[in-house]
Amino acid sequence: MTLSGLTIERVETFAVALPTLRDFGVAGGAVAVAGRPSIRILVKVSADGMCGWGEATPIPAWTYETAESIVTTIDRYLAPAILGRPAWDLDGVTAVFDRVINRGFSIGAPLAKAAVDIALHDLLGHALGVPLGVLWGQRRIEQVQLAWVLSGQTPAEVADSVAEGLAAGYRAFKVKIGLHAERTDLAVVAAARAAAPDAPLWVDANQAYAVDSALRLARELHGLGVTEFEQPLPANDIGGLRRLRVLSPLPIALDESLRHPTDLATFIRLDAVDVAIAKVQRTGGLTLSRRLCQLAQDSGVRLMGSGLTDSDLGLAAALHLFAAHGISGPVDLNGRQFIDSVYAGETTVQVSDGVAQVPTGPGLGVEVDEAEVRKRAVDVLAAP
Repeated sequence: MTLSGLTIERVETFAVALPTLRDFGVAGGAVAVAGRPSIRILVKVSADGMCGWGEATPIPAWTYETAESIVTTIDRYLAPAILGRPAWDLDGVTAVFDRVINRGFSIGAPLAKAAVDIALHDLLGHALGVPLGVLWGQRRIEQVQLAWVLSGQTPAEVADSVAEGLAAGYRAFKVKIGLHAERTDLAVVAAARAAAPDAPLWVDANQAYAVDSALRLARELHGLGVTEFEQPLPANDIGGLRRLRVLSPLPIALDESLRHPTDLATFIRLDAVDVAIAKVQRTGGLTLSRRLCQLAQDSGVRLMGSGLTDSDLGLAAALHLFAAHGISGPVDLNGRQFIDSVYAGETTVQVSDGVAQVPTGPGLGVEVDEAEVRKRAVDVLAAP
């Protein structure tokens, strides 16, 4: 099979209700609530009798895109703009996306764009019968260590969650802070450290603090053996992040600040970043994420990995990206901890004792049960 004649014929969206396994919150609010379905937007791109699948994870507590906006953005803007285009022209698709939904102050609907971009990658891999690493000519590792994510409301809840993670075989932990006052946040981290005294442990504030409070916390967290302080300040507070990076005893890792590779270039020029977080959906898909990772590595900036509580399609996409750039972990790919990807067949991502194997099947390496997707699809645009 050659790719030159592979033309995009159809783009379909499915808002799929997946079972939620545990509660999960960030500084902005709840991400998942046990017993309440978690909505993921799955995208199917078809061409010449073949298809590829992608995923978007609407988390309004984290960013502005909702399930409704992702569906309408893809169906009414992105899909019509790429029908009839060559499926292999990922760079051209990215340029078209930037025209039909322009960047503004952000890069413009990155979650929606990511879902289509991931599906195109999956399609190309299936067309050639190879996994993404072979498609890219870049696969440096075969497995990635995952971290167990802690977002408990009290020190006791966090200690219990650490015990649960250890029992499941996880040996690294990430603590969500910014949910409480400073002293409570510190008590939560201290509880995590006491429960896992030798484990890699980092914290993620999801933009919750101002510079002074973040600096106070960084000094205390350093004493608890925390390894990195992720996104302590608002994404666009470049001056504050530069100041904090100079004064903090902890490395400052940027997530929400890095929507596009050019954002990373700005932080590098200003000497305002220690660690860049690779996150597929935040950066609009695999095409731009690969550019961001390469820029970081070429500039001597350390890379870490993260996700958006993705189901198995998003999990697989992130694993392929991390494998291509040698990001062996620990990483925050927490989908398996919080949701059940019931649409994925047996040929999917294998996780054991907190270690994920990079898929080896064609494309993403995830077998999608389309009948299950359609059965669980809901109409998010229907009147409440």
